[in-house]
Amino acid sequence: MNRDELKQYLPHREPMLLIDEVIIDEAGIAHARYRIREDEFFCRGHFPGNPLVPGVIQCEIMAQSCAALVLGDLKGKTTLYTGMDGIRFKNLIRPGDLCEITARLDDVRGNIYFCSAVVKVDGRICCKGSLSFALVD
Repeated sequence: MNRDELKQYLPHREPMLLIDEVIIDEAGIAHARYRIREDEFFCRGHFPGNPLVPGVIQCEIMAQSCAALVLGDLKGKTTLYTGMDGIRFKNLIRPGDLCEITARLDDVRGNIYFCSAVVKVDGRICCKGSLSFALVD
């Protein structure tokens, strides 16, 4: 699924749509990709001369990848994140890097979804953790 197809489900738009493509495999695991562009708003000031992707943006990349796991439930809904646990930052992400995200749905309780996700660049773990979100009208 490409960006245009994702826009049919996710409410995010540029500059906050942080997935270029996603594939859900037969085991129900999301495999998403996002290329960090040179002109990203979050890299211009973080930090001039040494741009790095902020941790909160890495969490948002994981969050959107997790939301892709429940595309059938997303239409007309908004994902509101209810928690992030065990978030760890292991390596830096810079403009030009291709983020490869793996997200898994761990549990569902009512309208609350519990997921785990990992962001890698060139096979190195950059960010990982557990996220939960509610789907609301």
